[in-house]
Amino acid sequence: MPEILDQARTRVLENGVGLDEAGILAVLNLPDEHLPAALQLAHEVRMRWCGPEVEVEGIVSLKTGGCPEDCHFCSQSGLFTSPVRSVWLDIPALVEAAKQTAATGATEFCIVAAVRGPDARLMTQMRAGVAAIREAVDIQVAASLGMLTQEQVDELAAMGVHRYNHNLETCRSYFPNVVTTHSWEERWETLRMVRESGMEVCCGGILGLGETVEQRAEFAAQLAELDPHEVPLNFLNPRPGTPLGDRPVVEGKDALRAIAAFRLAMPRTILRYAGGRELTLGDLGTRDGLLGGINAVIVGNYLTTLGRPATDDLQLLTDLKMPVKALSATL
Repeated sequence: MPEILDQARTRVLENGVGLDEAGILAVLNLPDEHLPAALQLAHEVRMRWCGPEVEVEGIVSLKTGGCPEDCHFCSQSGLFTSPVRSVWLDIPALVEAAKQTAATGATEFCIVAAVRGPDARLMTQMRAGVAAIREAVDIQVAASLGMLTQEQVDELAAMGVHRYNHNLETCRSYFPNVVTTHSWEERWETLRMVRESGMEVCCGGILGLGETVEQRAEFAAQLAELDPHEVPLNFLNPRPGTPLGDRPVVEGKDALRAIAAFRLAMPRTILRYAGGRELTLGDLGTRDGLLGGINAVIVGNYLTTLGRPATDDLQLLTDLKMPVKALSATL
């Protein structure tokens, strides 16, 4: 057994203290033959500190495309030639999407907008949309609307948005290679205000943007420092017309190593499968990740890419005897 896994068994599994950056890097560098042991340990950590339940979430885009930012992985940027154009969703369609999400057994419904930050029009739509959803559907409402002012943070909390997603995307040292129209520090500041407001913090990123293994470890350590309630883990699905459109997808074993490493860095965090897992891991790898530290999934489609049918994921959870987290337990 590699020394790092022995150390993690004591530090993380027994004591609930996440690995530091050096320990995370050691897990990310484990040879293939030790990957099953790392995944098994990560699964034990998840079961001990989070339990067997899996949180299921659906997402919908309130405003798609036409974003002024230049995030190099994103087909919603108005600066690239990718084929996503600006579209707004009306309130009845938003409510219907929330109902469909709830019908899958999901407890979370996240409203997403492709913007630098919300303007007055978007905040008005959010007020109407959240109120309509809360009246029609028994589901928790989360939001992802970019960078916020303190006033907007307070307003979202008052509306009843219980969790706010704002991804750091990658580590601080690599961020300028991926985004140039705003800084990592600006994102961190939004997350600080969200946490202080009492809303839950959802913050993750994308692996496979061209970062080194060392930078992947740096990213996990920075997320652990932030201590978010939830970390969505995406794997790059290269989109045509974006600056990263020609990048190779993450190797399945590297993705699984990362899942184990992120779980061992953050033993108590909701670690959520997000975009790109279908491409990177396929059906078998998706199962391996759920047995290697993942304890939440986004079901159905993503913002601009297709996901697995929700029924497939829910059947997999049944097969693995992992109960879907009930809404009553989250209220």
